[in-house]
Amino acid sequence: MAKTQKKAPAEGGEEPVAGTGRKKLIVAALAVLILGGAGGWFVMGRSKAAHLPEDKKPIAFVDISEMVVNLASEPNQERPRFLKFKVALEVKDPKIVTEVKPLLPRVEDIFQVFVRELRASDLEGSGGIHRLREELLRRVNLALSPNRVDAVLFKEVIVQ
Repeated sequence: MAKTQKKAPAEGGEEPVAGTGRKKLIVAALAVLILGGAGGWFVMGRSKAAHLPEDKKPIAFVDISEMVVNLASEPNQERPRFLKFKVALEVKDPKIVTEVKPLLPRVEDIFQVFVRELRASDLEGSGGIHRLREELLRRVNLALSPNRVDAVLFKEVIVQ
């Protein structure tokens, strides 16, 4: 049998392997594709999850009868000004509705007493209505304690 001689290693001590550069390029391209796909899936999956509701918890609304209240007069005001509004109370637990309904006369009284002290200038712009909503929410939660109302929603607001 004839013995084949091995070629001596090139300078630097490594043996040259044909196609090594091409293999590295393919591996790098695959790694970029895999990482890019995984990153895209993560971002797209996360953004879809952010738009989906976590748990659709039942909520309930309690309507309060429409109110017309004369507002406090402004300096040098000749004619009376009125506020006509209708609101609904939002609660996260429908079981609370049965506990809230018997207390609605108290809530209406609190609303009317508070609103009678307001002036038309207090209700100007969206900021005035927002402040009114926040104050009504605070007062209704005091009146209905220990039950809690999550929001006061305006159905109609007219200042005349």
